[in-house]
Amino acid sequence: MNQTSITLVEQYYAAFNGGDMATFLNLLTDDVIHDINQGKREIGKEAFTQFMACMNHNYKEQLVDMVIMATADGKRAAAEFVVLGEYIKTDTGLPEAQGQTYHLPAGAFFEIRDNKVARITNYYNLQDWIAQVSG
Repeated sequence: MNQTSITLVEQYYAAFNGGDMATFLNLLTDDVIHDINQGKREIGKEAFTQFMACMNHNYKEQLVDMVIMATADGKRAAAEFVVLGEYIKTDTGLPEAQGQTYHLPAGAFFEIRDNKVARITNYYNLQDWIAQVSG
């Protein structure tokens, strides 16, 4: 396991949990690839910034029970965690938000280049999330 890559992913999630979007976004390459869970692929830091603005507008989330792994060469990493969230504003095409809370196992896969995140692929069970907020 590559401790430098593990530390990078730890910093990435610490910034996310702390709401420090400047640090969070600074950990990305300019040409970052973002594979959205059950959605499209977006490329570039600007697209990722817009995605996060939407997420932060509609949801309050903290990631807990983090387990991070990395390849020996440090080029790839993965994280498993639990999302503790609150659905605060209705997101397009999803159930109506009424402050519902959710507890969702999730994971992410990373490509790392020049000690920055060059690709992030997120995964969670969307049907589980819909069931939780539709309750």
